[in-house]
Amino acid sequence: MEPSCGSRGPGPAAAAVAAVLPAGGSGERLGGATPKQFCTVQGRPLVSYTVGAMERISWISHIIVVVSPENIEKMNSIVEKYGHKRVTIVRGGVTRHRSIFNGLKVFAENNFSNQLLQKPEVVIIHDAVRPFVEEDILSKVVMAAKDHGAAGAIRPLVSTVIASAADGFLDHSLERARYRASEMPQAFLFDIIYEAYQQCTDYDLDYGTECLHLALKYCKTNAKLVEGTADLWKVTYKRDLYAAESIIKGNLSQQVCIITNVKEDVAQVNFLLHESLKSRIKDKKYAVEETQKLVDMLEKSNTPLLYPVVLISVHLDVSENTSCSIGMEELTRIKKFAREVKKKNILLYGILFQYKDCLLLQETVNSAAALILALIMDRNPELIGQLLVA
Repeated sequence: MEPSCGSRGPGPAAAAVAAVLPAGGSGERLGGATPKQFCTVQGRPLVSYTVGAMERISWISHIIVVVSPENIEKMNSIVEKYGHKRVTIVRGGVTRHRSIFNGLKVFAENNFSNQLLQKPEVVIIHDAVRPFVEEDILSKVVMAAKDHGAAGAIRPLVSTVIASAADGFLDHSLERARYRASEMPQAFLFDIIYEAYQQCTDYDLDYGTECLHLALKYCKTNAKLVEGTADLWKVTYKRDLYAAESIIKGNLSQQVCIITNVKEDVAQVNFLLHESLKSRIKDKKYAVEETQKLVDMLEKSNTPLLYPVVLISVHLDVSENTSCSIGMEELTRIKKFAREVKKKNILLYGILFQYKDCLLLQETVNSAAALILALIMDRNPELIGQLLVA
């Protein structure tokens, strides 16, 4: 059935778009006491990454986060701590569908919210534990929903799906090429998905999981399926948290600031180190400033540090002596300073670059570059303040 409402503009910006993020799960499959959406990755709750992904998209007007009643205060503190904007927190229901329905009601029912929000033309539904969603796939499902009433991201099946008989033996298997895994995000004309939820039976609300099915069952709206990317997976098990942390670390490690004690005789070393890192880091910032000045700048900016900021302080030893040119007093000062800035979410590491043999210069540079990359990828707080020798 063609949708009876909504204009067909040239892009998402032509329509009012809101997002509903169900975040009321208990995380039973994760196997821990903390629900997965509140598990921390690099010191930041998973739900905050997903909200941030939506916030980066200017054409999403409202972000509705639906949480269980006992976690409303926790979600409020996350919004405040990480400075999230355009966010409305809604009390969830006992099941996924009831939570989503509650999220939709803030646009349609005066008695459900302190302030009735402006009804969007299109609403995105996306799991709060899928933090890597990008604007491209969101734009595609929104545009498809404008044209067809409903749309959802899909991915090829990884495993073959089989059915078992009552006796526990194999009954039959499905032809994998004909089927797809339903993923998020999904998007709907608001009037269609809201009407579908209004008509739902209690059985659907209590046991159903697929929003696209509700639009088809109750509004005869056949969803357009949009091929999604591999990063749409959902954090479900503990191993998924480790994978999410690895991806986030990898993304953060694309930017690094190298701070050196600048002298004319180290210009060649600076250049070689810059070139060695440039081939392995996408967007590298190269600064020649004192560490303290950079930290002061971060503090004065009043910008909350959502991730641990890694500072690598490179010290060059060009002396002829075999012993280290940096004394205990300087080492103590570095350790003390590193402990102080760690409280501000800044991880300071030191590298001693021993430049005593011109013939081994490139080899030493490569060693230093590998050490720097390992530090910014691992972000081990136990190594802060240490002076590591390249």
